[in-house]
Amino acid sequence: MKKKIIAVVAATSLLWGCASVAELAGYNTEQLDKISAQSYAQVREQEKQSIDTSSQTYYRILAVYNRLRPIADQENKTGVAFQWQLTVLRQKVLNAYVLPGGRIVFYTGLVEELKLNNDEIAAIMGHEMTHALLEHTKQRIGQQLLVVGASQAAAVATQSTAVGQTAITLADLGVMKPFSRANETEADVQGLFLMAKAGYNPENAITLWKKMEAYSGGDTSNSILSTHPSYSQRFKVLQDNLPEALKLYQQAIAKRK
Repeated sequence: MKKKIIAVVAATSLLWGCASVAELAGYNTEQLDKISAQSYAQVREQEKQSIDTSSQTYYRILAVYNRLRPIADQENKTGVAFQWQLTVLRQKVLNAYVLPGGRIVFYTGLVEELKLNNDEIAAIMGHEMTHALLEHTKQRIGQQLLVVGASQAAAVATQSTAVGQTAITLADLGVMKPFSRANETEADVQGLFLMAKAGYNPENAITLWKKMEAYSGGDTSNSILSTHPSYSQRFKVLQDNLPEALKLYQQAIAKRK
C-alpha cells in the first residue's frame, strides 16, 4: 500500500511542469502560430455572416486595438513577431478571446450590453493581448500533457484505472484550475499595465468588472471549481496594482501632450 501511495505522489508531482513541456511535444511558438492561423480562418468562415466592419461599435473597438497594438509589440518577449488580427462579431454575446500569435475575436454584445466606455474596452483588449504575449495557451497545453501523463503513470503503478482517474481529477482541481486562475490574474495585472501605457485610465478596469458583476447577478463563483478568479479576488488584485498602473498612465498622458 505504501508503495502505491508513493507511486501516486510521484506521478502527480509531474504536474508542476510549464511551457517547456509543450515545446518538447512540438507545440513551440511557431507551430502554435500556424495552428492558430488555421483556427482563426475557420472561425471567420463559420461566423462570416456576423463579422462587423462598419458599425460604430466596431470602429470604437478597432480604435482601441490600434492604440494598444504598438505597445503590445514592445512587450512581446516571445522572440516571434506577432501578426495581430482583429475580428469583431455582431452578436449579443458577452465575450472576447485571443488565439496564439495575437488573433483576437471581440463580440459587440460585450460593449453594447454593458455600455462600456473606451477605457473599459481597453481593459478587455489589454487582458486578451496579455494572454497571447505570455503564451498562456502553450502553458495550458503543457499542463494538460502533464495531467494525462500523471494519470497514466498512476494507473500503471497501481494497476488501477480508478486510481488514474482519481489522480487526474485531483490534478484538475489542484493544478489545472488554479493554473487557469493564475493565468487570468496575470492577464488582469499585465493587461492593466498595458492599457495604462497606451494612455487609457486603468481605474476603468475595475469599473469594467463591476459592470460584469452586476450583469451576472453578483459574485457567485466557486473559487475551487472555477477557472476564473471571483469578482472580489479580481477587485483586490486590480486595486493592489492600480498605483503602479496610474504612474504608467500619467507617463503615457504626458508623452501624448
